[in-house]
Amino acid sequence: MTGHRTTQILLPIIILWIAASLFSATVWAGSELPRLLDTIKSSEKYTGSASPDSAFPGSTFPSIIFPSTIFPGADKLGAVTSKPVVSPAYKEGKQIGFVFLTSDYVNTTGYSGKPLHQLIAIDMQGVIQKVLLVEHHEPIVLIGIPEKRITAVLDEYVGLDVGKLVRGTQDVKIDVVSGATVTVMVMDDNILRSSIKVARHFGLSGLQAEKKHTGPVASINPKINVIKDWQRLLNEGSVQRLNISVAQINQAFKDNGNLLALAFPEEGDANDIFVELYAAVVSIPSIGKSLLGANEYRNLQKKLKPGEQAIMLAGKGRFSFKGSGYVRGGIFDRFQVIQGDTSIRFHDRYHKRLRAIAAKGAPQLHDVDLFRTPADLKFNAAAPWKLELLVGRNIGPTKKVFLTFDLKYNPPKAYLNFSEVSVDKKRSTKAEPIWIKMWQLKTTEIVVLSIALLMLTLIFFFQDWLVKRPKLTERVRIGFLVFTLFGIGWYYNAQLSVVNILAMFNALVSGFDWAYFLMEPLIFILWASVAASLLFWGRGAYCGWLCPFGALQELLNKMAKAIKIKQVVVPWAVHERVWSFKYLIFLLLFGLSLYSLEWAERLAEVEPFKTAIILKFMREWPYVIFALVVLVPGLFIERFYCRYLCPLGAALAIPGKMRMFSWLKRYKECGSPCQRCSNECMVQAIHPEGDINVNECLYCLHCQVVYSDDQACPVMVQKRLKKERRAAHSASLESENRSAIKIELEKDK
Repeated sequence: MTGHRTTQILLPIIILWIAASLFSATVWAGSELPRLLDTIKSSEKYTGSASPDSAFPGSTFPSIIFPSTIFPGADKLGAVTSKPVVSPAYKEGKQIGFVFLTSDYVNTTGYSGKPLHQLIAIDMQGVIQKVLLVEHHEPIVLIGIPEKRITAVLDEYVGLDVGKLVRGTQDVKIDVVSGATVTVMVMDDNILRSSIKVARHFGLSGLQAEKKHTGPVASINPKINVIKDWQRLLNEGSVQRLNISVAQINQAFKDNGNLLALAFPEEGDANDIFVELYAAVVSIPSIGKSLLGANEYRNLQKKLKPGEQAIMLAGKGRFSFKGSGYVRGGIFDRFQVIQGDTSIRFHDRYHKRLRAIAAKGAPQLHDVDLFRTPADLKFNAAAPWKLELLVGRNIGPTKKVFLTFDLKYNPPKAYLNFSEVSVDKKRSTKAEPIWIKMWQLKTTEIVVLSIALLMLTLIFFFQDWLVKRPKLTERVRIGFLVFTLFGIGWYYNAQLSVVNILAMFNALVSGFDWAYFLMEPLIFILWASVAASLLFWGRGAYCGWLCPFGALQELLNKMAKAIKIKQVVVPWAVHERVWSFKYLIFLLLFGLSLYSLEWAERLAEVEPFKTAIILKFMREWPYVIFALVVLVPGLFIERFYCRYLCPLGAALAIPGKMRMFSWLKRYKECGSPCQRCSNECMVQAIHPEGDINVNECLYCLHCQVVYSDDQACPVMVQKRLKKERRAAHSASLESENRSAIKIELEKDK
C-alpha cells in the first residue's frame, strides 16, 4: 500500500515535470528577438519609472523600455522579419536602422556553455549606435566580478563603422576584464561578426551582399595519400608557421601605443622564441597521414563525425597557445579559427593532446594538439582560413592589454579537386543520409562488435553447460573482459554514458530524430543490445560484460588479488544503504537535465568514463586524479564504483525490473542455512536470505558455477556424498555376492 501511495504522489509530479520541459523547449525555440520586443512599451503609454525587474534572466533590461532605449532617437520598432531576423527602427515614420540579436547570426556560446544574447542597433550608414546585453548565464558574479564591468565594455562599440572595420581603416580596442576573458572575447566576436553579416546583407557602409559562388568548387581529393616529410610539408604550405621573437612581441606592444604595456616588457634575449606556432588541416588525407601517422590518422577518421574537420596545432616557446583557461572552463581562450564570417572557439570535448608529430624530420615541440571543428559551424577544409592568436600582457593587478596575431592558412591546390556543380543536377540528386555513410565507414567495427554480442548471447543461452566447467568459465570471462576494455573501450571508444540517456529523453521532449542517434553506429548497437538484454537478464549483461570501465575495475581487482592485496568486505547493513547513492546521483542528473541539459552533462563528469576510457587518462590532472580516486577503492572492494556511484548502472537497473526471465538458479537451502554464494558474490548482490537482487547483479555467473559444483555447493556436496554412499553400498553387496558364489563353486569341486 505504501508503494502504491508513493506512486500516486510521484506520478503527477513527473507529468508536470515533463510538461514544464516541453513548455520550456517550445518557448525558447527559434529567435529570441520577437519575445524581447514584445516587452517594449511605446513612449506614449509609458507613465511610470523604470522597474528594476528584468524582462529576461541575466538581463540588464528594465521591465518597461522605450524604443529609444534600444535605438537612440527611435520612436518605433517595426515587426521582426524572418530573413534576416531584424527589426527596423523608425523615427517620425522614417527608417533609421535595424535592431538584431547576435545569437541569430553567429555561434554565441560563452563560458557557461549557453548562448550570450546581445542586442545591437545599427544605423543605415552601418554605424553601431547601441549594444546591450540581453541575457547571459555567465558565472561572472560568482567569481567576484561586477556585471557592470562586463556591460561597460559594450559601450566601446558605439560609433564603430562596420564597413571601415572590414576595410581595415577603423578598429575597436576593448578593455578585457581579467577573470572574464572568455566572456568578453566571445561578446566581442559576436558583435563584430554579426554586425558584418547584417551590414553585408543590407549593403550598409559600402559593403556588398555576399554573392553565391560561381565557377569551380574546391573539395578535398581523398585519393591522394602521399606520405611526406616535415620539410616538404613546410615548403608546399601544408604546414603554416607563425614565429614571434621576444624583440618582436615587445615591439608590437610598443607600436600599440599603450604606455603601461611598455613598463612590463618581456625580458630575456631579443632573439629568444616567444612563440613558434604551426598549423595544418589533418583531415586532408596526405597531410593527416604524414603528420599523425597511420594509426593516429585511422583513429581520427573513426572519431570524426559527418561535417567535422580536424586541425593540428603545435608549438613551443615562452607563450603557450593553449594557456590554462580550458582547464577551468573547458574553452581554449587564447586562439580562434576564423573562416569568412564564422569563428570557431574550441571546447575541450573537441580536443585531443598528442605526444609528437609523426612526420620525418619534425622538431620536438612542447605542445602538439588535435582539434575537431563542430559540424554545425560548417568549416570548409578546402577553403582558406586563419588562426587568430591572442597574446596578453599584465599592466596591473587585475588589468591586461591584448594583441592579436594572425596565422593564415591556404590548403595546397595539389590536394584539392575543382569541379563545376550543376544547379539542376544538385536539385535533382537526393543526398544520401549521413548516418548511412557512417555505418559504411565503420563496417569492420560493426561486424566485430556484432560477433562479440552474438558470443555473449550464446554464453548466456548455454550458461548451464558452461558453468559446469569452472576453469573454462573463468577463462571465457577474463578473455571477454579484456576484449571489452581494449577493444570496445580503448580502441572503439564505445563507452556508454548516462549522458546518452539524458540526451535521449531531452530529444523525446524537444523533437526526436532517429538520424541523430544512428550517427554513432557502435553506440546505437550497444544501446539496442542493452534494451533487449534488460528483458532477459537485467542490467548485468551490459554492466557485467560490456562496460569498459567496469571491465577495467574487475581486471585491476583480479591483479590486486593475485599480489595478495587484502580485500575488504562491506558489512551488509552498510552495503544495502550505500548502494542507493548511485540512484540519487542519477535522479539528480535527470532532474537537472530537465532544466538544463548542458549543466547535467557537466555534472555527469561524476562518471570517469571520458577520462579513463575515451581519453585514456590523457586529460587535465584534476580529472585524472578523480578517475584514480574512483579506481583505487576497487582494488580492495571489487567493483566499488559499480556498486555505489555509477549513475548509468542505476539508470539501467530501473527498467531492468521488467525482465521476463529468471535464469539464475537457486536451491531452497540458499540463504538458510547456506551463505556461500552470498559471501562470494563479487558485488554482494545476494541477500543473506538467499535472494538475488537483480538491480545489483552483474551476471558474472560465479553463483551458477558454485551451484553446479559438487565440491563447493553444500547441496551438491550432499548429493555427491549420497551417490558415493549408494555406489559404495552397491559395490559392497556385489562383492559379497561374488564371494558367496565363489564359496559355492569351491564346494561343488
